[in-house]
Parts: sequence; structure tokens; C-alpha cells
Amino acid sequence: MGVSGVRWRTVDIVVAAVLGVAIGVIFWFWGMLWESTAPLFLFFPPAQAVIYGMWLVPGVLGMLIIRKPGAGVLTSVAAATVSMLLGTHWGLVVVLAGLLQGLLPEIVFALGRYRFWGMGISVLAGAAAGLAPTAMDLTLYYADWPLTYMAAYGGIVVLSAAVIAGVGGRLLTTALARAGALTPFPSARG
Repeated sequence: MGVSGVRWRTVDIVVAAVLGVAIGVIFWFWGMLWESTAPLFLFFPPAQAVIYGMWLVPGVLGMLIIRKPGAGVLTSVAAATVSMLLGTHWGLVVVLAGLLQGLLPEIVFALGRYRFWGMGISVLAGAAAGLAPTAMDLTLYYADWPLTYMAAYGGIVVLSAAVIAGVGGRLLTTALARAGALTPFPSARG
């Protein structure tokens, strides 16, 4: 089943915004979790990326729920903007990250011609979202790491994104559909 009309309804915009705000608040807490867990990973700093996938949820979840081109980008940018406004030490760069982390899952769903919404494409979309922070983080924050650390970090971020954003996003969409929370959307059918 493809995209249900390309035209955006008010409910589509409202739901993308509400998802973005809710996830943006979670991001703010997740940033504190990231900072507080850093000492646990001193033995191998790239391993901390195991929890990175949470930051990649909105791009996949927005697409899975709303199923319209642009939903992943809108949801992800909204979440990143809320996180920034609440006060993250990463500053404005999180909005750029949000844009890229929403765009990459969008590309995966577009390549599937917006016809596939199951677990397989969700995992691929999550993994694709993980490519953005891998490139950005290794350039902006970890450029001095040895190549083995960089490769491990990239692999762990992509795997975390596939599991948390991909599998988690698909399971959350199914749970919301079963609860009746998605009745205005095609995703209400699963």
C-alpha cells in the first residue's frame, strides 16, 4: 500500500509536530543520559554508540505513522529543534543533524515507492538514518580516533539505529495502531 495521498491534512501536520515535541523532550533527557554514561565506556569509547539509536527514531516513526513524503524530515527536525531549545550543549548543529536523520529514512521509503511499511524496510530506514550521525560525529567530534575506533563507532551507530529506530519504530507504530491511536492514518491498519 503506497502513500495515502501526497496532500497534507491538518491532522498530519499536528501529529508530526506532537511527535516531534514529545521526542524532542526525550532527546533532551537522552542527551543527559549520553553524558552521564560516558565514563562507563572509557574502556572502549565507540561502544557508547549502542544507545545512539534513540536519536534516530523520529525520522522513521514519522514516516511509519503519517506515510507522506516529508513526514520523516518534519518529525525529525521538530524533535531536534525542541531538544535544542530545551538546551543541549550541541547547539544548532542538532537541527542540521535532525534534517539529515529525517531525510535518510525518507529516501529509503521513497526507494520503496512508499509501498512498504513492514519490519524490513523500517530496519533499513533506521540503519540509513544512522549514516548521518556516523559521518557528522566522526568529522566533528571523533576525527582524532584511530580508524578501528571510527569503524566500530559507525557500525555500532548503524546497528543501534536499525534496532532502536527501525525495529522500535515499527513495534511502536503497531502498538499505537492496535490501541486505536492512529485511526486517521493508513498506519491504523498496521
